[in-house]
Amino acid sequence: MPNKDNEIIIELKSVSKSYGFGDAETLALRNFDLTVKRGEFIMIMGPSGCGKTTLLNIIGLLDKPTSGTYNLNGKPVSKISGRKKAQIRAEEIGLIFQSFNLIPNLSVIENVTMPLVYSGKSKTRRLKMGDNVLERFQLREREYYMPWQLSGGQQQRVAIARSLINDPSIILADEPTGNLDSRSSHIIMEELKEIHSLGNTIIMVTHNPALTTYATRVINMLDGEIDTDIKTVADRDLPKPGDPEKISVRVLSNKKTAPKSEATEPKEAEKPRETEKTEKVEKTEPKIEKHPLGGTHKTDEKPKAEPEAEDEDEIKPVSTRRRKLKLLPERKKSAKKPKDSAENPKKHKHSIIKHSKSKKES
Repeated sequence: MPNKDNEIIIELKSVSKSYGFGDAETLALRNFDLTVKRGEFIMIMGPSGCGKTTLLNIIGLLDKPTSGTYNLNGKPVSKISGRKKAQIRAEEIGLIFQSFNLIPNLSVIENVTMPLVYSGKSKTRRLKMGDNVLERFQLREREYYMPWQLSGGQQQRVAIARSLINDPSIILADEPTGNLDSRSSHIIMEELKEIHSLGNTIIMVTHNPALTTYATRVINMLDGEIDTDIKTVADRDLPKPGDPEKISVRVLSNKKTAPKSEATEPKEAEKPRETEKTEKVEKTEPKIEKHPLGGTHKTDEKPKAEPEAEDEDEIKPVSTRRRKLKLLPERKKSAKKPKDSAENPKKHKHSIIKHSKSKKES
């Protein structure tokens, strides 16, 4: 039983493609044979007119071969309907063109989410997926820019983001760095390298021999046929989908990946954070003070308010009440005398005279 990780996903047998009729007929491909395994990064090189773009169009289901057989994932393409081919292009194959092919009157995020329109997803779902892909390519702040407001490198990154919106397993790139300077070309190739490390299969056409260092297999074409086919990486070392050793921790960002030993061991910078968290937890807990009798009492609890009494006699002890009752009559007598004598001395004399007169009359 073949291994699914390195199974053959693309197989061309004696494929030929011709244009024109009679004496004007030209052969772009001549009895072309090619097998592509999952996880390969194939770089196709050759002079102009040798059939590189025609080969990509046939693999991407954009064109039909004149003769020969083409099997995709073990199924002959000739038996697939046109509607099914469109679905395969939308879900399994991502296309990157040299001229970007961005729609000029649509914004960046609308260009990126265009393949999702045909999949029947809602507008909210499409915008969310487009936002996530553009964030990976560091283009989130330019979501609503128009294509003419971007540089060539940024437009190519938008085209790559559009090709990855449906998470395809096969990516076909037709000279993606042909219209870019060396710095932008390096950025694009690093991003394609990261995509390949996730287990995707990439077939790329280029004229630049310096870019072959990124490939696991280099094919040179001449007059519609394979001139040389060199593998630089063994099949067992190809990246596999879901392989933690091959998948980079950094996905299309500028951060460097940490070594395996550092990833497994806890970092020193993270240790003080844990202690700080524990200290904060201890500070938030209520403090408990020891009670003289050995019990505990929480200081955070508010003391219960004593019930207000209507009369003072209810609160004071019995001994103080008795003393008050003994002193009450003495206070009343002493309080009455000075009031009569001090406040109204004339009235007091007048009352004495009246009392004496009443005695004489009697």
